[in-house]
Amino acid sequence: MSKFYYNEEQESYDAIVVGTGISGGWAAKELCENGLKTLVLERGRMVKHREDYPTANMDTWDFPHARQPTREDLAKQEKQNRTGYTTRADSKHWFVNDLEHPYNETKRFDWMRGYHVGGRSIMWGRHSYRWSDLDFEANKNDGIAVDWPVRYKDIAPWYDKVESYIGVSGELLGLSQLPDGQFEPMMPLNCVEDHVRNRVSEHFNGRVITAGRVAHINSDKKFEGDGRSRCMYRNRCIRGCPFGAYFSSVSSTLPAAEATGNMTLRPDSIVHEVIYDADTKKATGVKVIDRVTKETYEFKAKVIFLCASAIASTAILMQSKSDRFENGLGNDSDQLGRNIMDHHLNVGASGKFDGFEDKYYKGRKPNGIYIPRFRNLGGDSNRTDFKRGYGYQGGASRGNWEDMVAETTFGKGYKDAVLKPGGWTFGMGGFGEVLPYEDNRMTMDYDQLDQWGLPTVTFDAELRENEWNMRKDMKEQAVEMLEKAGLRDVEPRDNPGALGLGIHEMGTARMGRDPKTSVLNEYNQVHACKNVYVTDGAFMTSGACVNPSLTYMAFTARAANHAAQELKKGNI
Repeated sequence: MSKFYYNEEQESYDAIVVGTGISGGWAAKELCENGLKTLVLERGRMVKHREDYPTANMDTWDFPHARQPTREDLAKQEKQNRTGYTTRADSKHWFVNDLEHPYNETKRFDWMRGYHVGGRSIMWGRHSYRWSDLDFEANKNDGIAVDWPVRYKDIAPWYDKVESYIGVSGELLGLSQLPDGQFEPMMPLNCVEDHVRNRVSEHFNGRVITAGRVAHINSDKKFEGDGRSRCMYRNRCIRGCPFGAYFSSVSSTLPAAEATGNMTLRPDSIVHEVIYDADTKKATGVKVIDRVTKETYEFKAKVIFLCASAIASTAILMQSKSDRFENGLGNDSDQLGRNIMDHHLNVGASGKFDGFEDKYYKGRKPNGIYIPRFRNLGGDSNRTDFKRGYGYQGGASRGNWEDMVAETTFGKGYKDAVLKPGGWTFGMGGFGEVLPYEDNRMTMDYDQLDQWGLPTVTFDAELRENEWNMRKDMKEQAVEMLEKAGLRDVEPRDNPGALGLGIHEMGTARMGRDPKTSVLNEYNQVHACKNVYVTDGAFMTSGACVNPSLTYMAFTARAANHAAQELKKGNI
């Protein structure tokens, strides 16, 4: 990826893509492969696959403080540190400096951001699950918010396309609530995970434990991209994978876009406005501020894809004001910025397991177990105290960390304690659906500007009664499953934190059937400006309980191909 455009002269493209992460990479690939000359704009710095992963091959002892952040680090990344892991020395360079990129909180919101080519596709969690019609029909069936304008059958072929391209390791289960896909071989469970799987199956009808479905190549099949090969089981994924084993836009979709000869990639380009032409009722381009020089530019295109992330794309639309759109481009419904969703997490249980002392495992696999949703599926699974459902992620491991800390002897006794593996522990944590609430929202503050003179985002969103009731059940069921599986000293936990902590921001520019109640149509087009597409988390009409990135990719591929066809027909 070496093609850049820095000329001050305006130049027109067939398409502009804003953002280079999960969605932006897919938009770039599909548009370029359809023959469109495409300008890809990224607000952050350039990152090249392999060359720019500075900590990928470092060991813990290579870091001055064993990967722990210093006080100086935390002063710059106080909000980014709310996860507890994003500001470690091996990953802090991927996350923004809060002092340089401020935002505001009426209520706490944990906005974890990575400004660089590749975005959060470099350090994402990689869990990849399909939605089902249970999810696409949920709002309609529950009488909540608005109905999705699509169903599973509309997206299934695009799930196929995406999974076949990126490589998703998983197990065929035949569950209606979690459709099967095009899978790489499943990453195996270890002996304790397999034991718990069997015991839960015996004691709980309909509950399934499987391996987490993750976007990792787990075979010798050849995948498109920059020398992508199978997973090495190092579990250093957040640092950037030099093998290209997991999917990221810098190792996969952006190289594919570049290979067409149709992509121009420009980093350090902060898009802040979409330009609207009232005569044609179309967007004509975007306004850009150079991150480094602070010079301003305008780039023109026939179609624009906003893929900057749920919050950032909506912020761009909110700033795109005109006589036609006084409150932001496409905001006739007053839904821009509303319905913020995430997944609520950090609730579950853990315990100790006696047995399998003669067993261990090889490598550090990059996933654990996954328990698909089992609540509100009908019959005995239905609850009256909360709607929707949740799943669990977790796993079993052997560790001797606590034994080492408690050890007070030296010499042979200490060496033996260090070399002998500790006991088995098993933990699971829930990921629950958050309902779309109209007054969970973001707004733009024009009194508090950033260093580029742009308004800052203010968050006013929180968990509600439905989520709190769900959390009680998430904790109780985790304890019960572990106890029935034979674990001892089972301890529940519930540390809710705040929205944003799941790093699955959704909503803010939802799609729907009616322009009066939604921003986008069924193809991710702005209702009132059809040549602007939004295909990141902003378009989500509800949140389900599974990691959303696979769905973003499927919708993006679908929308990009739709845009290419509409351009050829002269419809946009």
